Order: sequence, then structure tokens, then C-alpha cells
Amino acid sequence: MEFDIINLSGQKVNSFKADDSVFGIEPNISAVRQAVLSEMANMRQGTHSSKNRAKVNGGGKKPWKQKGRGVARAGTIRSPLWRGGGTVFGPEPHKYQKKVSRKLSRLARISVLSSKAAEGNLRVIDELELKSHKTTELLDALKMLDVSEKKITILTARDDNKDLELAARNLSNLQIVPARVASTYELINCEVLIVDKDAMVLLTDILNR
Repeated sequence: MEFDIINLSGQKVNSFKADDSVFGIEPNISAVRQAVLSEMANMRQGTHSSKNRAKVNGGGKKPWKQKGRGVARAGTIRSPLWRGGGTVFGPEPHKYQKKVSRKLSRLARISVLSSKAAEGNLRVIDELELKSHKTTELLDALKMLDVSEKKITILTARDDNKDLELAARNLSNLQIVPARVASTYELINCEVLIVDKDAMVLLTDILNR
């Protein structure tokens, strides 16, 4: 598959011959689903908690004697039946981690990239270098690319593009992701993928291993 390489003004400057084994396969929807569910589950902290009757403060003394008052017997004021008592079968901290194989994770990412390419929602940029860290400069570039109103994920080969990171910081519809660590969820959670040409080479190298 061949992509047009454009600059930040939207003009074609070159072309890029992409590897069909990464950008031109038939998407495997099942693999994508499993990978996304795994990644979303792994993002959960699992720290939700409630106190049972053993953890609630107080209630060590028997409220009243067992017999003779004409009321129900009680052993503690922290019974689940009482206000302020413990919770029965409440949430407890636990892990939600779900593992998938490296092969399935790779197939899922390739499937998303191929799907975006087939839909025409993958743009290859010559260089993602801004002259400054101003958000307005990045917005102007996105308008020239005709994607300013869409949800965007930008994949970069560099991990330290500070000007780009600062310019994108205030844009809620845009996220910057290093290509070498891009997950299936980050790839699919957008309308348009913008990838610099170095990141295309890096993705091809990583996903062909």
C-alpha cells in the first residue's frame, strides 16, 4: 500500500510504500476486541472497597443484655442490620488484569492500522516539527489537514518532542502517543491517525518482529 506523505500545510511532498503485512491485512475484529478489553481492564485500579462488620470502628460491647428487655437480641452495634454497621458482601479490592498473548496483541494493532488505512483515516506527515510550542500553530496545521474537528491520535517516532506536547496539551480531541508503545486502544480510540514517516518505519519494524 502506498501513502502520500504530506507536510503540515497539507501539500504532498513524497510518497511512502507501506508494508502490506502491517497496513494491508484483513482486520481481525475478534483480536481487536480481546486486546481492547484486556487493555481497558488493566487500566482499572481495583481499589474499590467497603467495610464489613469486622472492619467498622466500634461495636465491641454488647448493646444490652441478651434477655428481659422484650426486644431483639443484639451482640454489636456494627451489625449489618444497624445504621452505621458493616456492609454485607460489599466490594473488596482485587485485580482486573487480563493477559493476552504477544501474537494476539500484535495482530490487533496491525488490524487497527490496516482498517484505518483502508478507510482513508491514516495520514502520513513528513515531519511533526512546530516552530514553537503555541497551540494556535498546531491548530492551524490541523485546519490545513482538514482534521481540526475530529478526534485525533498522533504517533511520533520521538519521545521528547516538547513543542508538540506543549502545543497539544490544551486540545481535548488530540493525544500524542510514541509509536513504539502505542496500544490497540490508543490506535482505535480516534477518528484519524496522524503518523510521521519515521514512526511508519518504526511501526513496521516493531510489528514485523
